Amino acid sequence: AAGGRVAEEMIFGDDQVTSGAQSDLKGVTKIATWMVTELAMSDQLGFLQYGAPEQEVFLGHSVTQHKNISEATAQLVDQEVRRLVDDAYGTAKQIIVENMDDLEAIAKALLEYETLTGDELRALIRGEEIVRSTADSPMPPPPKKPAGRRSSVPTGGAAGGLDPEPQQT
Repeated sequence: AAGGRVAEEMIFGDDQVTSGAQSDLKGVTKIATWMVTELAMSDQLGFLQYGAPEQEVFLGHSVTQHKNISEATAQLVDQEVRRLVDDAYGTAKQIIVENMDDLEAIAKALLEYETLTGDELRALIRGEEIVRSTADSPMPPPPKKPAGRRSSVPTGGAAGGLDPEPQQT
């Protein structure tokens, strides 16, 4: 999930990050939080589960929260989540730097074709060019509009009661 954010920063600069990258950041943070609090994937916190605060609804109007961890533990959870997110960011950056040529080839192909199949992605990564026939295209070309269509409503014209529609140029 961190790869989208890293790629945008590397290609467009820190000040040009889009909402797609923001969504990636939200997702990676949510996953890291889940790993730490629900799956006990932190050596610092040990083999315990720290679930989300429980919520109670009173008469459908107010929501109260019961905290089930101390402030010190909450700070440790935050530190562990931050560590996982930073590690994911660093790993994503290293992968993208090492594979920048593949990223550029895929981006150019997507600009040309809009969609790529798995086989086409593998071909690009092998350094091959994509060659598509119109029959192989995952998106068929738009249908051509017939020229000189006739109106389906009889109007009393000479050709069997049908007048041709004006042709557009």
